[in-house]
Amino acid sequence: MNIDLTETTSSKINSALIKARRSIGSPAVGMVLTLVIVTDEGNHYDALKAASDASREHPSRILVVIKRPGRSPRDRRSARLDAEVRVGGESGTGEIVLLRLHGELADHAHSVVLPLLLPDAPVVVWWPVDAPANPAADPLGALAQRRITDAYAVERPMEELEARAAGYTPGDTDLSWTRLTPWRSMLAAALDQARATVTSAAVESEADNPSAELLARWLGNRLRVPVDRVVTDGPVVTAVRLRTPDGDITIDRPEGPLATLTIPGQPSRHLALKVRPTADLIAEELRRLDPDEMYAASLRHTDEAPPPRRAKTTARSTKKRPKPASAEAAK
Repeated sequence: MNIDLTETTSSKINSALIKARRSIGSPAVGMVLTLVIVTDEGNHYDALKAASDASREHPSRILVVIKRPGRSPRDRRSARLDAEVRVGGESGTGEIVLLRLHGELADHAHSVVLPLLLPDAPVVVWWPVDAPANPAADPLGALAQRRITDAYAVERPMEELEARAAGYTPGDTDLSWTRLTPWRSMLAAALDQARATVTSAAVESEADNPSAELLARWLGNRLRVPVDRVVTDGPVVTAVRLRTPDGDITIDRPEGPLATLTIPGQPSRHLALKVRPTADLIAEELRRLDPDEMYAASLRHTDEAPPPRRAKTTARSTKKRPKPASAEAAK
């Protein structure tokens, strides 16, 4: 059921949600959290689709905040709220409310969102593209227990990581870190099998990949060894090499969903290491709402590693980095 509201208020939106729920005979008690997506017209479709897919695992009320401050002085001085309420159908067991904030109201999104939050339920705020410098200090971010950003979706991801490190507050996380979960799991398992002392490491990836930088910082933080950053043609993270006295422990994924794990003294084996869609990343983040201490430690870690160097020319894929709007291809 879809209900369009023009020049409305938060109170009328709440009434529309109750009406829609009653019309399909489904109460809101089954929803476990409120997910607030702060985006723009150009990116809201992809973000909403990913959130809707994730809501199959985490039934939630999804509030999509689309700010439209206007271009002319007259438009910027106006204040209008338009909304679209979706319950049932593609929304599944959850609810979706698209909020378009016009004029001055765009600067006061928290006052619109606050009355629409589910009572006694956690709040998660996600910025798919452009996030504030300090998410926890943002009025919307201050409402949330969990704040999700994505350094891969901006023009200068390395600068974004430094800003995240400077303004980190418990509850912050980034999808560039979430994309590393399979890599970190496999590297930990490989070290358990090898039982070797790592003397140094190297992370190979396309240039300016925030996931690769976080992976290098994580290795440096946990292993206390220097970590080289090696630039390849990509796509995304292509290999990790852990140097030991017995030889290199290597996970190599030049392209595609398959990686090769090499451990000294053992036969090579293939691993599934596919690029996960944004919906899977969001679903993973919603499974835990407590502070991610390992992300914080890795984000803030610094070492004496040399600057990234270019790898020798190989036959690796030369796929172009995807547009930041979807931000689904990083790992």
